[in-house]
Amino acid sequence: MKLLEIKKYPDPILRVNCFDVEEVSFKERDLFDSMVYTMKVNNGIGLAAPQIGIAKRLIVAMDENGRIIRLANPCIVETRGSNVMTEGCLSLPGENVEVERAFEVVVVGIDDRNKDVEVKTQGLLARVLQHEIDHLDGKLIIDYRR
Repeated sequence: MKLLEIKKYPDPILRVNCFDVEEVSFKERDLFDSMVYTMKVNNGIGLAAPQIGIAKRLIVAMDENGRIIRLANPCIVETRGSNVMTEGCLSLPGENVEVERAFEVVVVGIDDRNKDVEVKTQGLLARVLQHEIDHLDGKLIIDYRR
């Protein structure tokens, strides 16, 4: 595992629609580990592959208990409720934006063992997953400014 450079806005990789991952191989597992390490060193709670210069649909997130979620090809399949909170982003240092997001989400994807998974969550983790999935579609928190 290694510390990766976090790409900063306006780096064009942050506006790319990322490619699906066909399978989670050793290469992706190693990348997940480096993403988690990079996220923690930078005091983040989520990180998406384009933030480290890779146009693949890979995200990592940490829940309130410190549990790490690693997902390839994450997709939001269900939402409920909404709330507005201030968000920051490792790729936009110093930026804080009020963002309305679903309070509860169901996200499906592939975990680091190549298993199909479903993550049902609410609150902060739901927000983090939505934020990271936005990155995979080239969307940033500054796009939510009113």
